[in-house]
Formats: sequence, C-alpha cells, structure tokens
Amino acid sequence: MEQPNLSYIHSMSGGDKAFEQKLITIIKKEFPEEKSIYFTNIEAKNYTLTAENVHKLKHKISILGLVKSYDVAVDYENNLIDGNTEGRIEFEAILQIMTEFLETI
Repeated sequence: MEQPNLSYIHSMSGGDKAFEQKLITIIKKEFPEEKSIYFTNIEAKNYTLTAENVHKLKHKISILGLVKSYDVAVDYENNLIDGNTEGRIEFEAILQIMTEFLETI
C-alpha cells in the first residue's frame, strides 16, 4: 500500500517552512476529529453522513500524497451515497496508515 508523504505540502509551500508547519498542524488537529465522526456515522449506518465524512477526509488523503488512496475514497464515497459499504475495509486501512504517519511527523 502507498505511504503518506509531504511532497504535495512541500510543492504548495514554495519552501515556506512556516506555511508547511501551519498546514501540518491543521491536519493533525482536524484529522482525528473527522475520523472519529466518520466511525460514529458508519457504525450508526448513516451512509449519507458517512459519505460526507469521506468527502472531507479524501482532501487530507490527497494532501498527504496518497494518489491511489484518493481514488479508493472517491469510489467508497460514491458507494455510500448508493447505500453500499463496498470499499470500507480499504478506506479504513488508509485512515490507519494516515494516523500512524501523522503521529510520526
């Protein structure tokens, strides 16, 4: 499975380390909250809200350089809109990889 990285953040920052750190801080603050809300909604089988949660999370997936994982999230979001949880295991594995990565930076 692909690994998160900071390449996109570095390319956006133009070398501005303060900007990079600010963005990383925001992601580290928001991601656990968004992930928690996702799990609450998926466990409640509220697939409409879960699709909205995935939509928000997929932007962080993209920012962390997970190109293939972004595509998994798009497919999963569309499945949830249709009331189908196909892709859940793969999506939740991505969330775990992101969690572990954010704990190391």
